[in-house]
Amino acid sequence: MNYLIENGLICTATRHFKGDIIISKTIISAITEPLKGRQLVDDSYEIIDATDHYVVPGGIDPHTHFDLQQSPLHRSCDDFYHGGLAAACGGTTTIIDHMAFGPKGCTLHHQFDIYKKLAQSCPIDYSFHGVFQHIDEQILTEANELITLEGFPSFKAYTTYSAPMHDAELLAILEQMKTSHGLLTIHAENDVITTSLRRRLSKNELTPASQATTRPNVAESISVANVLGLAKTAGDAPIYIVHLSAKESLREVMLARETNQQNIFIETCPQYLFLTDSKFSDGGPLEGIKYMLAPPLRKQADQAALWQGLQTGAIQVVATDHCPFTVEEKQAYVNDFRHCPGGISGVEERMPLLFSEGVLTGKLTPEQFVQVTATNAATIFGLPRKGDIQIGYDADIVLFNPKESRTFTANTLHTTCGYSAYEGMSVNVTVAKVFLRGQLIAENNTFCGEAGYGQLVHRKRI
Repeated sequence: MNYLIENGLICTATRHFKGDIIISKTIISAITEPLKGRQLVDDSYEIIDATDHYVVPGGIDPHTHFDLQQSPLHRSCDDFYHGGLAAACGGTTTIIDHMAFGPKGCTLHHQFDIYKKLAQSCPIDYSFHGVFQHIDEQILTEANELITLEGFPSFKAYTTYSAPMHDAELLAILEQMKTSHGLLTIHAENDVITTSLRRRLSKNELTPASQATTRPNVAESISVANVLGLAKTAGDAPIYIVHLSAKESLREVMLARETNQQNIFIETCPQYLFLTDSKFSDGGPLEGIKYMLAPPLRKQADQAALWQGLQTGAIQVVATDHCPFTVEEKQAYVNDFRHCPGGISGVEERMPLLFSEGVLTGKLTPEQFVQVTATNAATIFGLPRKGDIQIGYDADIVLFNPKESRTFTANTLHTTCGYSAYEGMSVNVTVAKVFLRGQLIAENNTFCGEAGYGQLVHRKRI
């Protein structure tokens, strides 16, 4: 199908302007002055009136956990089809998924082979981050092959949970990333602190309100400072901190950059921009347990620091860490949060939340919105022809209607978890149309794409 998107307010990473966009099959073939596009198209083009609409690049979410086997008992409830559908309805057209751990001692390829099969039904474009569970020469050789030969240049390591990486292992990974032109993404929380604090809890302190006390700001900031130091030691190896949540952590990032350390990339998430730790106690334990995730929700002061980080460019990406579980799964652990599966939804809410609260209130410029939701992720993770509105790019395009509003409710969202962490929140914009490679896949909260339309995107960092 060919389209002419006419008279919209086109927002790119560097400017916004009134104009027309011509979509020829799967790519953006022309960008013209407003109402001039008709001179370049024939009757095969469907004309879409974008008057009073913002036209932005399709969102890129580089942090999802679709179909994630988090533990033997719990698997995230949105598979690649349902998660991709929800993403599409929210204006996201590409995801990069973080894999679950595989069997102990498995190769890196083991999980890639599994995930390529899991993602075959995905209705939007996708790629994967590899995951490090242990380090030896074979694993590092595999990483080099995946980066240089197979189009998967990014990997994840953890400093907490069941397979925390020690400093020597992290340094070896970072040195390999530097050599191979890869990128290490890292979940940074100090495992000694979090484990010690959890052990100290009494039986009366296992309600959801206690969760944040066991994963304090300092656990994150100490770990962030440490991994940044390791990256510096590895010759300014590229490092990407996922879901940064604490103001002290952002301060450590700024200190590292003040010493002229290069190749530091920072991500935060909507939950840390729009929610606070009051959610753990508001409404009682059955409500609070829904918000179990790590890092936990923080204070308003942390929220304010993160918004400032977006405004100044200190934070490059807003991703979701989308990893929902059903209400029933969460509430089964209302009397002991320690065993509750961690994670919430967000892939559908991210783009309208950030546009409404960011652009429409003046906190972010349209250009900044495009950068943190699409362009920066495309650049950092090496996604070709995506993340901006340019001639020759994939026609991944979203039309926002700022004259309509919506309120997030469980029964109007497309996640399968049965609730929304943003339940009752209103946004002053709706996602009117979503195009992926020239195909209309969502319109006014209705999915009109198809299972399996998504393509596996092979990437190369520049």
